[in-house]
Amino acid sequence: MKLKDETLGMGLGILGVAIFAVTLPMTRLATGTHDAPQLSPWFVTLARAALAGCLSIIFLLATRSPLPQRHHWKPLGLAVLGNTLGYPLLLGYALRIVTASHAAVITALLPLVTAAVAAWVLHQRAKLGFWVCAVAGSLLVVAFSVLRAHQGGAGFGFEWADLLLLGAVFAAAIGYIYGAQVTPALGAERVICWVCVMALPVSLPGALWLWPQHAVAASAWGGLLYVGVFSMWAGFFAWYRGLVLGGALRVSQAQLLQPFLSILAAVPLLGEALDGVTLAFAAAVVATVVIGKQFSRPATPAHPAGVATSPLR
Repeated sequence: MKLKDETLGMGLGILGVAIFAVTLPMTRLATGTHDAPQLSPWFVTLARAALAGCLSIIFLLATRSPLPQRHHWKPLGLAVLGNTLGYPLLLGYALRIVTASHAAVITALLPLVTAAVAAWVLHQRAKLGFWVCAVAGSLLVVAFSVLRAHQGGAGFGFEWADLLLLGAVFAAAIGYIYGAQVTPALGAERVICWVCVMALPVSLPGALWLWPQHAVAASAWGGLLYVGVFSMWAGFFAWYRGLVLGGALRVSQAQLLQPFLSILAAVPLLGEALDGVTLAFAAAVVATVVIGKQFSRPATPAHPAGVATSPLR
């Protein structure tokens, strides 16, 4: 892998993470809380997928994209289940119950889970130092999130909402990796477009059926528009391309920045405060990403000659 491709891949990965980071506060705006609900999590999940699906049809027709081949449908289907349905639905319900800080404790595990799935599915390998940095970075994010929860007086206790968040993390990791698996053949833009189009038979009629019959705040509709256009669609253009160019093991660690970018976005969107502790932990996490990158050059895969065994190179 060329150094130029690695750098571009990491840059695109960070751009994708920045777009995804705003998903958490925007989802909270869209769904509201248990005490002040807005749009239902089911409606947000299906409506954002339907919106992205309609945009995808326009893109695929405009670019005269061919249909995926038969062996592409399985990974695309798994990406539908993970990124289009599983992650947003579980996240939406969890955010109605727990605070954003509490949710960050669990979702901070996403980079480590994504890297583990990449190693398992794509037969990628990395040095021990990479895994040490990945674990250290994840622990830093978890420690930061727990500290913020305690500072806010919420504490940290394992409850059923945490199971929803763990499910969301696993669903997102599966969707990321299987989507990236077919990106070399289909192209990053076409992958997410086909994923959204495949979900349309469920997402579009489901969104119309669940259309809210009560008054909804304009901010909730704005949150839905963001997660439909950017979180569900445009962000994946950068993310999948970054995974391919930079390597899934390497680029996935950029997700360690996501909780902090979410907090920055929550300052203007949700009125949350930013303090020095946040910046200090962010600097420490960035250090683990930088150090981990030095150890993340994959060793020779088990089947070096077979492109299909390790498509992200």
